[in-house]
Amino acid sequence: MSIQDDFGSLVFNAKTMSKYLSSETYQSLLATMHNGTDLNPSIADEVAEGMKNWAMDHGATHFTHWFQPLNGTTAEKHDSFFNPDYDGGVIASFSGKELSQGEPDASSFPSGGLRATFEARGYTAWDPTSPAFIRKDEGNVSVLCIPSVFCGYHGEALDKKTPLLRSQAAIIKQIYRVAKLFNLPMDKRPFITLGAEQEYFLIDTNLYKMRLDLMQTGRTLFGIRPARHQQMEDHYFGKINPRVLSFMADVDHELWKLGIPAKTRHNEVSPAQFEFAPVFEEQNLAVDHNMLTMSVLQSIAERHGFICITHEKPFAGVNGSGKHNNWSITGPDGKNWLTPGKTPHENAKFLFVLVAIIKAVDTYAPLIRAAVASAGNDHRLGANEAPPAIVSIFLGEQLTDIINQLECGTPKSSKCGGLLEIGVSSLPKLPKDATDRNRTSPFAFTGNKFELRAVGSEQSCASSNTVLNLSVASALDDMITEMEKAIAAGEDFNFALQKILQKEIKAHKRILFDGNGYSNEWREEAARRGLPNLKSTPDAIEAFKDPKIIALFEKYNVLSEKELNSRYAIAKETYELVVTMEAECALMLAKTMILPVGISYAAELANSLASLSNVEHSALQKMVESTASLVNSLIESIEGLESAIKSGHADQMLSAMEKTRHFADELEAVVPDNQWPLPSYADMFFI
Repeated sequence: MSIQDDFGSLVFNAKTMSKYLSSETYQSLLATMHNGTDLNPSIADEVAEGMKNWAMDHGATHFTHWFQPLNGTTAEKHDSFFNPDYDGGVIASFSGKELSQGEPDASSFPSGGLRATFEARGYTAWDPTSPAFIRKDEGNVSVLCIPSVFCGYHGEALDKKTPLLRSQAAIIKQIYRVAKLFNLPMDKRPFITLGAEQEYFLIDTNLYKMRLDLMQTGRTLFGIRPARHQQMEDHYFGKINPRVLSFMADVDHELWKLGIPAKTRHNEVSPAQFEFAPVFEEQNLAVDHNMLTMSVLQSIAERHGFICITHEKPFAGVNGSGKHNNWSITGPDGKNWLTPGKTPHENAKFLFVLVAIIKAVDTYAPLIRAAVASAGNDHRLGANEAPPAIVSIFLGEQLTDIINQLECGTPKSSKCGGLLEIGVSSLPKLPKDATDRNRTSPFAFTGNKFELRAVGSEQSCASSNTVLNLSVASALDDMITEMEKAIAAGEDFNFALQKILQKEIKAHKRILFDGNGYSNEWREEAARRGLPNLKSTPDAIEAFKDPKIIALFEKYNVLSEKELNSRYAIAKETYELVVTMEAECALMLAKTMILPVGISYAAELANSLASLSNVEHSALQKMVESTASLVNSLIESIEGLESAIKSGHADQMLSAMEKTRHFADELEAVVPDNQWPLPSYADMFFI
């Protein structure tokens, strides 16, 4: 089968539906999938029967409602199609009710106080905007997967998909209002687009199994950077190792069968680090596809003798991994609203949306930071490899120049060539495709989209996109309402637009920064501007308790105060659990593996010194003393780590882990390689 024929072969898409459903049911379901309306109950049984027959044709015996609980992963409970009949055999059946709704036990999923442990009832409901698919795992076992939302008995959102869908509804409502304001065509369905680039590491399975820290925490708690790592800048976009390329090819084929538009694959900055990027899709589907992509990466890696690591910082001293979240708007005119248009009127609309995004990011910067907060991401954000914890916007020289002119009054010109006329005589020409990239910016305009670079590689994109949708919806709502009032009061459209843009730029220009986000100068400048610098997860997630944030979520019916409080409680508990787990793992490794080797090597050196009593041995004496001192320091740091764990304070545990690691890594640098109990970074990097 050709790639063209194979693409989407495991997806219940329009092509498949037309073969398994009647024409009337096909058209009705297609409308539901495209418009997000409820499934017509009268066709539910036929859709279920067609979906079951298709799945069984692929060898599936079970179905599952595939959902995304608040632990940040995916979940599934498999139910068989088969039921006993009266003749002592079985019959395959799948009803519309079973398709539309499931009832998994919700007692063991995090709820953040939304429900008590004894209240086990939870419900899954099919999300028809994300088509069903078949997963074929090892042994060619096939399961029909139905993307679903997950809620509690009283309708509380217990997942990440529900608020994402609600936030999409909020921003789409405002997009229609913008289209009406600018008198744009409204013959197409607007949507948000997303392209989620995924970074990851590949480690040989045999070496991985010798690293308890990687197995239990996803990152190395000990280990020194080898002499050769990423400093030669030869791994990034370099020739792909044949073994890795074979893995990547299998990943692409599996993703294509699942309808995931895999596009780009390449070596990343660090040795053993790689990146995958898809073609942009509708946001909800793209989030589902990214969760599937991580699962496929991990399962295919195992076939090739690798372990795929998606932790944000698995190795100290080299680049960690992120997930570049490329966000844009497609309006009811069918055009990307973050691309400067071909007519003056379109460019006026472009500036209106652009300024709304500036307003949104400045107003809700703490919320955007909170959405990417995690124990793993804390090791990455703010370092010289990832966006700083200070949220800012990069626009590029030309757009920044226009924004500055708008603030000052009536702009007359713009820098550089490739210009497009803008529709209002008092507004300047707009540059097209005249934006460089700023890899140090958390939120950068890249020509026709904004790239949120702060999302962690292990995180679901759902939370970040929920926050982006909601923040921009609020800003658009404010600006549209003000425009409508001005026009109703008799103001000229162009004059009102100019006035509103100028006002919002003056209020929110502090969020714009085109320089080096890694520099100390920027941190000082950001402080002068009053921008928040939320360096750690405990600091960042306090945004969820801000009355302004609670009011935002409630106003647009995305999350109730109770639901939002649950997100805070889960984020706090998860952070503390992760840090404690890491501390306990570090303690075990230090006490049972590293310390004994250090003591043994120190004794070996001392014995060598004693056997050379008649020989000049000042250098050896220094080695013995230095190693013994390291061992003593390691013992003291282990004692400190034990005390920190008993305290239960995450900050104390992190500090104690760092101190213990320092002395353990110093020992690794002097103990013979064949005696060191853990595979080294050099062993793992060069596969």
